[in-house]
Amino acid sequence: MKISASILGCDFSKMGQEVKKVEDSKVDIIHLDVMDGHFVPNISFGSAVIKSLREYTNLPFEVHLMISDPRKYLKDFVNAGADTIVFHMEIEDDILEIIREIKKYGKKVGLAVNPETDIEKIFPYVEYLDLVIIMTVHPGFGGQSFMKDQIYKVRKLKDKIMEINKKGLEIEFDGGVNLDTIKFAKEVDVDICVSGSFLFNSKNTSQTVKLLKS
Repeated sequence: MKISASILGCDFSKMGQEVKKVEDSKVDIIHLDVMDGHFVPNISFGSAVIKSLREYTNLPFEVHLMISDPRKYLKDFVNAGADTIVFHMEIEDDILEIIREIKKYGKKVGLAVNPETDIEKIFPYVEYLDLVIIMTVHPGFGGQSFMKDQIYKVRKLKDKIMEINKKGLEIEFDGGVNLDTIKFAKEVDVDICVSGSFLFNSKNTSQTVKLLKS
């Protein structure tokens, strides 16, 4: 299992050093939550901050757009150094067109699904995706509790993946992951888990990453 470090949980006064710290701790991915105060009730940071962090690591940047109009800003995040761009199933726009536009930039593309959204709504797009993020908290704030009732979505999604023989698509849990809850991800063989507050608040991040992976 891969561990993706959510920068939302770090000390914002020293973001560059925090990125370097988790890289040294052997995380696999840097997860960057972009919030607009509209799609979710919080504001985080934008492409300028992501671009400034790019020089601190060569790890893949997974940019998670919790925003109402991702299409408007795609080029900005591409130029900022995103490797994977994830947007939400729940936006009011043409999902397939946005997927195609991200692919035109040569980036990996993911769709995220909120807890209240039926996983089957994502099925028409699975063949085009590199990643599906299953939100295990309500998006917008870090430090929330893991929602175990979201596990069923993994099984249904994996059935669909097998049905269409979609190779290489990864499934990710985002929200509330710690040493107690990651066992649920292991049970259903999730590929990636995002860890934010739990990881950055730990006294020994290297040991924490090692324990999460084991």
